[in-house]
Amino acid sequence: MPLWRRRSAQIVVTGLLVALLLDWAFPIRTAVPYSPVVTAADGTILHAFLSRDDKWRLYAQTDDITPVLREAILFKEDKYFYYHPGINPLALMRALGRNVLRGRRTSGASTITMQVVRLLEPRERTYLSKLIELVRALQLELHYSKGEILQLYLNLLPYGSNIEGIKSASMLYFGKPPQLLSLAEVTALTIIPNRPSSLRLGVRNEQVRQERNRWLRRFGAQGLFSATAIADALDEPLTARRRAAPQQMPHFARRLLAEKRMGPTGIIHTAIRPAMQAGAERLVQNYINRMRAYNIHNAAVLVVDNQTRKVVAYVGSADFYNVFDGGQVDGVRAVRSPGSTLKPLLYGLAFDAGLITPKSKLNDVPTNFGGYEPENYDRRFNGPVTAEFALANSLNVPAVKLLRDISTPTFVKAMQKAGFSTVSKQARDLGLSMILGGCGVTLEELVTLFAGFANGGQVGPLRLVDTPEVKPRTGQAVLSPEAAYLVTNTLTQITRPDLPNNFDNSYHLPRIAWKTGTSYGRRDAWSIGYNRRYTIGVWVGNFSGVGVPELSGANTATPLLFGLFNALDYNSPKGWFRPPTTRSDARLALRQICPESGAVPNDSCTARAVDYYIMGVSGSARCTHQKVVFTDSAGRVSYCAHCLPDRGTIRRTYPNLAPELIAYYVVKRIPYEAPPPHNPACERLFDNEGGKAPLITSPNHGSEYFIDPKQPTAIQLACQAANDVRTVYWYLNDKLLRKADPTEAVFINPRPGVYKLSCADDRGRHTDIRITVKSE
Repeated sequence: MPLWRRRSAQIVVTGLLVALLLDWAFPIRTAVPYSPVVTAADGTILHAFLSRDDKWRLYAQTDDITPVLREAILFKEDKYFYYHPGINPLALMRALGRNVLRGRRTSGASTITMQVVRLLEPRERTYLSKLIELVRALQLELHYSKGEILQLYLNLLPYGSNIEGIKSASMLYFGKPPQLLSLAEVTALTIIPNRPSSLRLGVRNEQVRQERNRWLRRFGAQGLFSATAIADALDEPLTARRRAAPQQMPHFARRLLAEKRMGPTGIIHTAIRPAMQAGAERLVQNYINRMRAYNIHNAAVLVVDNQTRKVVAYVGSADFYNVFDGGQVDGVRAVRSPGSTLKPLLYGLAFDAGLITPKSKLNDVPTNFGGYEPENYDRRFNGPVTAEFALANSLNVPAVKLLRDISTPTFVKAMQKAGFSTVSKQARDLGLSMILGGCGVTLEELVTLFAGFANGGQVGPLRLVDTPEVKPRTGQAVLSPEAAYLVTNTLTQITRPDLPNNFDNSYHLPRIAWKTGTSYGRRDAWSIGYNRRYTIGVWVGNFSGVGVPELSGANTATPLLFGLFNALDYNSPKGWFRPPTTRSDARLALRQICPESGAVPNDSCTARAVDYYIMGVSGSARCTHQKVVFTDSAGRVSYCAHCLPDRGTIRRTYPNLAPELIAYYVVKRIPYEAPPPHNPACERLFDNEGGKAPLITSPNHGSEYFIDPKQPTAIQLACQAANDVRTVYWYLNDKLLRKADPTEAVFINPRPGVYKLSCADDRGRHTDIRITVKSE
């Protein structure tokens, strides 16, 4: 190879290596701080924020660059954009010649690529700066495609003030995205960047219109667009004006911004449906306007698509800009007392634990749970009720009993699994009262839970951001599909007290499963409902925490819930929930039960009913709602096996009632069939294993009582005894205190010290506890 060729090759290789080294050492950076933008499911902009450098710089995607916009901008700025490597040598030579001949800069030769470099790296307008631009333009073309460079150019175009980019100008001056711009509007936006100071849209519209028409005629002369399109564009008036940036859904948008949900382009895609969102906002605002007469000032609503767990509507308050009523508080995330809204989860866990079935009997009677005595919302008790009745009617005592049986730690663990974060923090301090609202939850957490009921017990996080490339996480099985269906089937019943009073038209009652809740002091009203398609959560109240006598889940929150379902999903085409009995591993089935107890009937059960049960889980014990007692022929004396006579006895059946139910019947003077007293001549004494000893319900074992010696307070003694007990005996430190009826309240006035309390019945069975009394 000749020497000159070898040296030429070496020079070329060396030059390439130097160029690559410089490219590596001085990379061109195209990262631009775009304005964060929250978009709806259809791509419309819901809310826009200033960029980090306080610019309105909305990112224009490829779909925003229409053929009309592309043709107009290329014709005006760089006709040979797709043919040159970043610089146009012919244009450079022509511009250099003109500048030299005239002694000053009269024309430029900047390509679109060079303009992008200048916009990314602003410099003083000198020949050295131009040389750097040339090199940087070549570097930019090396790393990016023509389409990417054109897109970057359109995103950086200056439009005066703090507006940059074609999309920002389109939205802020014409109130629509670039795809909807007319030819006249496109042309107006293509001429502004060259003269952003003099051609000011909204201020000097007439000057802009004249310059626009001049360019339109040039487009027509070059045949860029049809004559008809040019003629229509020339006749189109220019109505541009400076508009405010989209500011919808401020609670939702600010939350997503704070959580840094945006990517490098600043766009945050969501599944919000604009029509649904607007409808929900309108319903909430109109409803609260009516409720202000009752001193109720705010509400929050969350709507979720059950199939995808995507949030499709989000209303944080009735009016974000109402500073007097705390409008900027986000009610979707505010921690409040849940009232009775957690009871469906408790009953679902009880179904899965085999403790109950829908028609199992529970006693709704006054009960002391270690010093805690819950009451129902209406301060009434219902006696023996079915589990489904107790849940549908939101009875408190049966719920507390179930929580005691399941245990608070087990229930808290299930709530943690379902995503209740505040409960996780409060776990150590929670007790039986949590099922009646003694804990903190958010509307979002409750909607997540109820959406889990709609998905067969699978609870998963809600999707605030709609990112197609990210697959949603699978939910966790908080309940079995069978238990979830039993909960849904119960919450669908409409014969219940939380149906709103005077609901205007029962024909407009949506087919949903729902649960209400009212917090202590009437500070929070909840109503959470779902069908196959959506789960909607409603909270109504005051962010100040002020209670209102008229506030309740049934009459305050539920009417809004019904209105939302009727407006957003009336006559849902998705059908209704079906029992999970079609799967090969389905465990839900029907069986005959005794309606008196809800248990499997025995031979003495004359009536029959049908109830769902979970195979292999639900209890299968035989019914014991009746017990056999041997009495004399007159039915005045009963006998045990020890004193049973050889003749003259009759076998009778009596209700096998729990002690607390007997006590309730006695207090309420409700007649019931009780067995006659035991044979007084019987000498057999029963110990604790011979039957149920009296249960001391007050005071509590191991309790400490503080009394004021100057004003001592009496301590009540109370017990629950078996239904064959007629008399109980109270002992204080093994000394007889007094004889009393089982339901009679006895009082003591102890001094400071440690005491042993005993209660014995007339069958010889007894229970002991110890308490400590201290002076304050």
